[in-house]
Amino acid sequence: MKKIIWIIAGVAIVGLVIFKLASNKKTTENRVYQYDKEKPISVSVDTIRLQNIVDAGNYTGTFEPNKETKISADIQGKINAVLVDVGSYVSKGQTLIQLDNSLLKLQLQTVEVQIEGLEDDVKRYTILTEADAVQGVQLEKARLGLKSAKIQRATLLEQINKTSVKAPFNGIVTAKLNEEGGFAAPGVPLLQITDISTLRFTVNVPENDLVKFQSNQSYKINADVFPDISLSGKISMIGSKANMGNSFPIQFQVANTKNLSIKSGMFGKVSLSETKQEQGILIPTSSIIEQNGIAKVYVIKNGKAVLKTITTSKTIGNKTLVSSGLKEDDIIVTNGFINLFDNANITTK
Repeated sequence: MKKIIWIIAGVAIVGLVIFKLASNKKTTENRVYQYDKEKPISVSVDTIRLQNIVDAGNYTGTFEPNKETKISADIQGKINAVLVDVGSYVSKGQTLIQLDNSLLKLQLQTVEVQIEGLEDDVKRYTILTEADAVQGVQLEKARLGLKSAKIQRATLLEQINKTSVKAPFNGIVTAKLNEEGGFAAPGVPLLQITDISTLRFTVNVPENDLVKFQSNQSYKINADVFPDISLSGKISMIGSKANMGNSFPIQFQVANTKNLSIKSGMFGKVSLSETKQEQGILIPTSSIIEQNGIAKVYVIKNGKAVLKTITTSKTIGNKTLVSSGLKEDDIIVTNGFINLFDNANITTK
């Protein structure tokens, strides 16, 4: 009898465990999202139409300083004074940093005393040599000693001169990299000076548009933040090698305004005199998906989203010009939860 009771109890426990596991499984399935491949996904679409594209010949670029350098001392020494600060305008030859030169000046005084003595010796030996009182070799040694002392004096004067770190060109101090009491040495940057009186303006141009630009020709350039200020830029360089985007850099020399309104890093546009109008396919840039550097878009075919490779040529505002891969009346996905899987069922909105 006891054996039967134990069997019944064991069966009941097993049944209870199975029931609990089944209940847990159902609860878990209800909590976890189950993607239904057959359920349509709502997306935004657009039908391709040929549009009139006005090419005004504008190319966006950035302004960069014509000259920029980090200044270091030619000799080592303690920094006694920093005479400029960030934002200071400096002129070529102006003293910016003064190093300690007290020891060099003492050495110079010693050499000056030696020179005075040697000059007196030369005068004295010259008179005695003319009177045949001493040998001429003594006069020669005095002259050589005087010449050596003068070279030593010139060396010390040059070293003292180099304790004054001077500006190599006109510009603005854009970085202060050391302070009074610090230590200067060759190769250790102390200040950064930037010259923006003349700027370099660089744009990247597609290969098909390179023929529009000629070396040493001048073009109209405007800064985005100062559209009313018209600048003249002369081409100084046309790139011989394309970048990653298959565009070529073109660089212009631009004279800044009198009050240096245009700053390094600002954006601007170079404008060509000619304006062209043509038809083409423009799609929202946000609808393009990059996969391994290849541009693709989702095209709707028979109610499904199909990923298709396209070729683009340029970006105009927030839209991109498509040169191949799409045709008129194609329907593309412009927005929606569609960029995770191909051949998904969709509904449009």
